[in-house]
Amino acid sequence: MTKEAVNTHGLAKEQLLQMLEKMLLARALSVRQRMLQRMGKGPMTFSGEGHEAAQVGSAFALKPGVDWVFPYYRDVAVAVTIGMTPVDILRAFFARRDDINSGGRNMPSHFSHPSLRIVSGSAPIATQLPHAVGAALAAKLRKLDEIAVGYSGDGSTSTGDWHESMNFAGVQRLPVVFVCEHNNYAISVPWRKQAAIENVSIRAQGYGFPGVTVDGNDVLAVYGAMSEAVKRARAGEGPTLIEAKTYRLMPHSSDDDDRRYRTREEVEAWSAKDPVAEFPQQLKEMGVLNDNSEKEINDRVNHEVDAATDQVEQEPQPEAPTALRHVLVEGERS
Repeated sequence: MTKEAVNTHGLAKEQLLQMLEKMLLARALSVRQRMLQRMGKGPMTFSGEGHEAAQVGSAFALKPGVDWVFPYYRDVAVAVTIGMTPVDILRAFFARRDDINSGGRNMPSHFSHPSLRIVSGSAPIATQLPHAVGAALAAKLRKLDEIAVGYSGDGSTSTGDWHESMNFAGVQRLPVVFVCEHNNYAISVPWRKQAAIENVSIRAQGYGFPGVTVDGNDVLAVYGAMSEAVKRARAGEGPTLIEAKTYRLMPHSSDDDDRRYRTREEVEAWSAKDPVAEFPQQLKEMGVLNDNSEKEINDRVNHEVDAATDQVEQEPQPEAPTALRHVLVEGERS
């Protein structure tokens, strides 16, 4: 690949390196949580390994703290790109008292951060998409320069919430972007058994707005597609569906045995396209990165994750008397 062959979409060197660092940070957090779960220190994990380019590339086009972000459980790279820290992520994993996501009351990977406008989803898939559409409707009615982004996997496209959200957003021409991280499996169900189409993006035509399919392992291609979609939304031109074709390199969750439904040869073939390995090489060919600067970024990321792990593991758990807070009415009823 030559330098001229790469479209950086106007991103400066510092921004490209920031993209890389967010991808590496997300990968390190996914790996760390898998290790800790196997040690019995957390209930379960949903690895984002393999999805980093789709997540960082899309989130990098947003305005943190201005735009509304509705992630799904695999979106650790979305969360850290918008501004969540390893401490924020690991407090949820360890279910600590000061967890900003839910105070230690929810499953890990249900990302939430009020000041960053990251809104927690529920365990059922695609239920965050009607919420994203509602936020976009509010922004439109209030004439605010805000957009909403709803993330989901390809499995979500088989739900009513997904289609109803798309239809309402299209009818109302709302400032919302739907990002489908298409990794070819709804847990264990392959895409060919979900739908008779190759690309989910064509479904956007039925709802009256553009659909775009992009290489989800190419962070710059995702960023370019997302930038156009965000521009359309801010200009009042309505929604866009972005389908980022990618692959999860790990099982669906720490409770899943993916050997029952996909071959090792398939996983190895996609592992050769790992975006966390491909993007540094691309940056080196562009003259943006060298071996020394790559080592510095990796060392910084690893130190940050190590320090966060050590800190959060020692933090207090929620107090038992608070278990029913936000569940039952507290105090005297008038």
